[in-house]
Amino acid sequence: MVKFAIDLYKKYEEAVNYLFFGFLAFVVNMAAYALAAWVLGADKEKVVLVLIATAFAWVVAVLFAYWTNRTFVFRSKVSDKAGVWKEFSSFVGARIATGLMELVIMYVMVDLAQINDMAAKLVCNVVVIVSNYIFSKLWVFKKKEA
Repeated sequence: MVKFAIDLYKKYEEAVNYLFFGFLAFVVNMAAYALAAWVLGADKEKVVLVLIATAFAWVVAVLFAYWTNRTFVFRSKVSDKAGVWKEFSSFVGARIATGLMELVIMYVMVDLAQINDMAAKLVCNVVVIVSNYIFSKLWVFKKKEA
């Protein structure tokens, strides 16, 4: 049974690692938000501070996700400064694109289609997670042909 589990992990290692570190990025995002909201005194009466705390948490989570995706998931071999900057810029660009995609999907589902916001958020999370993986695999951390 243990050998079966190990073999299964090895077969799907990249996807399993992506989901594991994605969960950790979610935890980092929530913790960074809670810390920033606490420090700023953000609450529903101070929406601007909520947005600042949210933006701070997004930046921290994206930096964490880039490092874990680069190091543990896709095992990037890029080491020169220009290559790392290109990789990082692509990663952030992809995250911005999927963030905007999430906003559009939420608007369409919640405002136009009148779907429950939590159901819409669940659908968005699935779409964003899959999209982030595809962008990372095919664009950001694309393996160079030898």
